[in-house]
Amino acid sequence: MPTLSRMPMPTMDPRRHARSLFFQGWGVTEIAQHLSLSRSTVEAWKQRDEWAAARSIDRVEMQLDVRLCQLIMKEPKSGGDYKEIDLLTRQIERLARVRRYEAPGGHEGDLNPAVANRNAKARRKPVRNEYSPEQGARLREAFLDSLFAYQRTWHEQGLARRIRNILKSRQIGATWYFAREALADAMDTGRNQIFLSASRAQADVFRQYLTQFAKDAADIELKGDPLILPNDATLYFLGTNSRTAQSYHGNLYFDEYFWVHSFQTLRKVASGMSSHKKWRQTYFSTPSSLSHDAYPFWSGAQFNKGRAKADRVDIDTSHAALAAGLYCADGQWRQIVSVMDALAGGCDLFDIDQLRLEYGDDEFLQLFMCAFIDDSASVFPFNLVKRCLVDSWDTWDDFRVYAPRPVGDAEVSIGFDPSKGASGGDPSGCTVNALPTRQRDLFRVLEKFQWPGQDFDAQAGNIKALCDRYRVADIAIDTTGMGTGVYQLVKQFFPMARAIQYSPETKGQMVMKTQDVMNKGRLEFDAGWTDLAAAFMAIRKTMTPSGRHVTYDASRSADVGHADLAWSVMHSLIYEPLEGRAAHSQNVMEIF
Repeated sequence: MPTLSRMPMPTMDPRRHARSLFFQGWGVTEIAQHLSLSRSTVEAWKQRDEWAAARSIDRVEMQLDVRLCQLIMKEPKSGGDYKEIDLLTRQIERLARVRRYEAPGGHEGDLNPAVANRNAKARRKPVRNEYSPEQGARLREAFLDSLFAYQRTWHEQGLARRIRNILKSRQIGATWYFAREALADAMDTGRNQIFLSASRAQADVFRQYLTQFAKDAADIELKGDPLILPNDATLYFLGTNSRTAQSYHGNLYFDEYFWVHSFQTLRKVASGMSSHKKWRQTYFSTPSSLSHDAYPFWSGAQFNKGRAKADRVDIDTSHAALAAGLYCADGQWRQIVSVMDALAGGCDLFDIDQLRLEYGDDEFLQLFMCAFIDDSASVFPFNLVKRCLVDSWDTWDDFRVYAPRPVGDAEVSIGFDPSKGASGGDPSGCTVNALPTRQRDLFRVLEKFQWPGQDFDAQAGNIKALCDRYRVADIAIDTTGMGTGVYQLVKQFFPMARAIQYSPETKGQMVMKTQDVMNKGRLEFDAGWTDLAAAFMAIRKTMTPSGRHVTYDASRSADVGHADLAWSVMHSLIYEPLEGRAAHSQNVMEIF
């Protein structure tokens, strides 16, 4: 008897052979002729075994079985035979999965082992704010390529100095720059970054600049507050009323520090967050008043306090001494960057002549030329104005500026101070002011706008848009000059609009009412609105041209009036009688 290895390949059973050919598409007659069988026999097999009714999977499975058995019995086998056996075996496994899927209770995991096992493996923990090395390199390159000359100086000194103290013009890109610098440093070093601003809303500007830069420069999506990078660097965005600021540590950026309450107390907390030598401190602000408690920190008087005469330092804080930046004897690197310095440093974003039209002499010097205000002659000195400064983000829980109805059905007054110049260079000022209620015996400046160069229709249209967002109880417009046209248009959709004719008596009433409201702590606006605070501080007692009457005004240039935002607020304040509320339970509407 021959051994199994030498047995010839067996001949396939004619019936199975016929079925195999039928599944390959042969007809009954062709099969009968090929296998030397009668047609009736093949037809009988076809009918009895229901060849035509067989499903595709059954046909394929039968063919695989036949071929696999042939190869298994074949001797000797070639390398190609073994490859084909492996292929056919895997196909049979796939068909078995299909049958399990088709059976009752089958699921996707029966077809795809990867799906079946995906929950069995330990999942990769998602990485917060993940980015690739290539994206990080693109961001750093974009950061360094975007700088003006004075910002490159800030960057160089940030690498060399522990404390930077910068007095700067508004709108020269300081917040914009330091947001980018902090992000690049956090990515490179893993150091925490702390942004401390006069208000939480102002601190959020840092986060907006930072996340937008990451998206635009490197297509990096950064989310979170605080914002945590994959290297565990954490970026905090804080208002000055944060109760837990002392628990943080990292590089400190203190924005608009000349406009905060109790700077000395805050500085102790803030500097404590960056006490270690690896952290740096950056203070930058537009100047406010010489009486502000941050001034000794800037001038060096605070460093000298309590020191022996021999140990005191003399710091020249003039623009001439600090325009290029100077490392001072008290360990601070100081610089003054006016709008003119910014222009010289490549910042071509300003029209100086237009700015001089839009702002009074004192406001221009303070906001753009880094001059401190001597508010001793102001009717609203900083010590009075600072009572109005609040962190609206945390304090006003009923205000949502981006909502269709920011304060719901609460009543507001709109104050409008039109352009005083016929050329339109001086901007019109408009404020939306929440009126006192039973819950809050306060006036609150919710929004502020300045509209330069607009005609009557455009300005009236802007006021109409505000009426669509708020429940407006009052609109007050200065009609002494250019405001008459806007007033006539506003009356068409708000017939109860008030016309205010400026006179020494009217201005006196508005100033007295505002001083009373401020003294009683009944006016609030966001601490980040340094332009509104400066507008109040710029108002002084003057004499009329005839010299017969006392009046109040901001500084003038070419007979153009200013402090428009402050006057627009005062328009709303005199909606309430000079003597104040008749009773604590009444609101403003109930008084009239």
